[in-house]
Amino acid sequence: MLYREAGDFKTSYRDDNQTFPIKFDRVGFWVILAVAWLVIPFVINDYWASSLMVPFLIYAIAAIGLNILTGYCGQVSLGTGGFMAVGAYACYKLMTGFPDVSILIHILLAGGITAVVGAAFGLPSLRIKGFYLAVATLAAQFFLVWLFNKVAWFYNYSASGQINAPERLVAGVAVTGPNTPAWAQYLVCLFFVTLCALIARNLTRGSTGRKWMAIRDMDIAAEIIGVNPLRAKLTAFAVSSFFVGVSGALFFAVYLGAVEVGEVFGIQKSFLVLFMIIIGGLGSIFGSFAGAAFLVIMPVALKWLGVDILGWPTDLVAHLQLVIVGALIMFFLIREPHGLAAIWRYIKEKLRLWPFPY
Repeated sequence: MLYREAGDFKTSYRDDNQTFPIKFDRVGFWVILAVAWLVIPFVINDYWASSLMVPFLIYAIAAIGLNILTGYCGQVSLGTGGFMAVGAYACYKLMTGFPDVSILIHILLAGGITAVVGAAFGLPSLRIKGFYLAVATLAAQFFLVWLFNKVAWFYNYSASGQINAPERLVAGVAVTGPNTPAWAQYLVCLFFVTLCALIARNLTRGSTGRKWMAIRDMDIAAEIIGVNPLRAKLTAFAVSSFFVGVSGALFFAVYLGAVEVGEVFGIQKSFLVLFMIIIGGLGSIFGSFAGAAFLVIMPVALKWLGVDILGWPTDLVAHLQLVIVGALIMFFLIREPHGLAAIWRYIKEKLRLWPFPY
């Protein structure tokens, strides 16, 4: 078997503490990254970009953000859709107000604005937690959707109430607007996914991540040993909201091009991202990618199998999708709370000890 630690020697603490300590994992990671950057852009088409790759990358960023808050810091949030809307509308106002600035900077600034808003709505976490915090973030979700619907300044007083992304170029190639090629959409989203994943991985493995996990495990004990709960919780809300805001800006500007806040960023979006981290695995960056991939691929696969192959009605397939998601959530919450990430770790442990698995 190839998956072995034998002969993979470490000569320093840094080598032993790297993200992928096993050589097979490191090689696999670089191969996946090379394929993502150097192969897929040359073979992707409009269908694969719009139905699978671009939504997967955008939802992966949102899932990473929510996983930092809920999985690593233990703060339940049901306002992900509202914070995605903040990122989308912030990006729209920046695009229309500063047309000469790069769209990449606009997306980052939209994430920064969302981080400030998220930290403000995270203030109740200093006094409440659990179910009450979930209700508070749910109130933030409804308030933000109401705000963007009622205040006409956010959509530049458009009669329809809809925001539309103007065309913007990066290196002479359109990345927003109707003339955007599929590979450009994909590369922009891939750039931000790579950036956000690296930032999240380093934060969660450092002192900041350890403080978040101490608050998650027992906040009173964490405060006794010197962790500042105010700083830890607010930084978790800010970092989480930054990632969610970036995903909302990409969802609006690069993927859809035009959105109406109530239809696109409603409560269903918040639950969808929450289901991603439950199925993928709480407290795991890999789980965020796994959950996003599963919930993006499953509707496409069910449509292909149920409608195209078996000839089932479309509404039946849509209801079947809800049944499957609900059953999986119950299964993972009861049998495997750490989701697909824990199953993957279990499989790797078996492979490492083969032919004598425990």
